[in-house]
Amino acid sequence: MKVWLTGPGSGLRRRVEDLLVAHGHQVQAVAANGHGLDGTADVVVHLSAGDRDALVERPVRALEGLEDLLTMAEGAGVAHVVLLSSAMVYGAWPNNPVPLTEDSPLRPDASFEFAERLAEMEAAVETWRRRAPGRRTTVLRPALVLGGRDSNAVVSALAAGMGHRFAEDDAPAQFLHPDDLARAVALAVTAGLDGVYNVAPDGWIPADRVRALAGDGPRLKLPSALADLVGHWRWRFQRGPLPPGLMPYVRYPWLVANDRLKQAGWSPTVTNEQAYVEGTEARWWTMLSPQRRQELALGAAALAAFGLGLGIIGWIRRVGARTAAPRR
Repeated sequence: MKVWLTGPGSGLRRRVEDLLVAHGHQVQAVAANGHGLDGTADVVVHLSAGDRDALVERPVRALEGLEDLLTMAEGAGVAHVVLLSSAMVYGAWPNNPVPLTEDSPLRPDASFEFAERLAEMEAAVETWRRRAPGRRTTVLRPALVLGGRDSNAVVSALAAGMGHRFAEDDAPAQFLHPDDLARAVALAVTAGLDGVYNVAPDGWIPADRVRALAGDGPRLKLPSALADLVGHWRWRFQRGPLPPGLMPYVRYPWLVANDRLKQAGWSPTVTNEQAYVEGTEARWWTMLSPQRRQELALGAAALAAFGLGLGIIGWIRRVGARTAAPRR
């Protein structure tokens, strides 16, 4: 088959292209909007939607680009579209079932534009499928993809936050290796899968296990509101401001089941633990810029001075109370 493949020059695209070529398919890298293409194709694989950094920065343009791509596909006789979405479209909510199946409703947080736009892209692909008989669409909803050297800012921030909050309600986590995601994309093309498929390793890992893998010791449990404040400042010095709506994804579960994809012939080869370790080899403070390190040092010094001041005030008050107390 002739396959149009969109996506930035990332490791995931290279993995997918290598697998498709190995299966005998002819692969052509195309722009996310399909402009400038001539000729025909059998399948379009749209990986650009999974580029979180680009989608957060250019959400409206990304959706318009997909619609342009689908228009080009219609004129090129394409009968099958594969869309890389994300399990984040389910939203992270305290009442989410564990695990989420493909039949679960989509409830992305309205303040997190990335997940909102992905849900809109899924709807656009479904509309394209219904326009003509015989068309197929595959929507892949992977868990957090971690591993290799392709992690973007949103993924890195989530990986740094999962299991690391100072509260009682840390959620378990899933981490998918890009090799396994690439194999899922290749299977969707080769087997002509039709429908929605979650992509995730078997099971998940609890928050305390994530902390152990990160090399962290036991943590002091703080009230949830205070834990959120600590997490905000921790991430501020590590990665910069996070997109609004991202906090629930480290606080509440959004774990997905992989049964449907496994029944189609896919199986994970890398565990949650292995993907996490490979994707977070460097501790967060080693990735700080000099300016961030200076800010962190100044912040720590200010906190220390504040704590010392509180200690001195408390000591003065205790001494004053003892002095003012009447003698018996």
